[in-house]
This record gives sequence, C-alpha cells and structure tokens, in this order.
Amino acid sequence: MLASLGVGHEGYEPASELFRVLSAPLRLAIIDQLTAGPAAVHALVAASGESQPLISQHLRVLRAAKLIRVQTNGRERVYSLTDEHVAHIVTDAIRHTSEPSADQEENLP
Repeated sequence: MLASLGVGHEGYEPASELFRVLSAPLRLAIIDQLTAGPAAVHALVAASGESQPLISQHLRVLRAAKLIRVQTNGRERVYSLTDEHVAHIVTDAIRHTSEPSADQEENLP
C-alpha cells in the first residue's frame, strides 16, 4: 500500500495521529454520542456517567484535533462532529469489535 500512495511511512502520520486521538474509550463514546446529533456538555455528561471536568478535558482534545466543533448559545456549549468520516470510523470500529471473532464462532454449539 505504501507504494501505491507514492509516500514513505511519514505519509501516514496524520492517520496515526487520528488513531492516537481516538484511542481513549471515553473519546470514542463522545464521538459515538455525537453521531446522533449535536449535544450540550450536560447531555454528554449524563450519557457517559462521567464528571463534567473529565468530559470537558476530552472535548478539548477532540476540538484540538478538529474532530468536533462547538457553538455557544448563551452559557450553553453545544458540540457537533465536523464531518461524518470520523463517525464512520468509530461506528465501524465499535461494530467490528462487537462481532464474534472467528475463534468464538467455531466454538458455537
């Protein structure tokens, strides 16, 4: 695949950084929650069961990576995905890891 892109391994750095940002389970949960549409911080806190400071910390990382954006409505901050590409990556990863593995399928009665 490297040859088909015409680049060395350094050409994969942006994708590697994306996976690094997505490596935290709580960030995956936030992205997954935002696939349903924009959400305020309090809704993300309620959905995750985590503290508001912890959610805000992960939101900052996702914003810095330009995966989400924020809109301020008065005192409320509403977060949304910047595009659907990341939603597909996260949804596919969750679906993939939820499927029985080949080893599990062989052991079925």
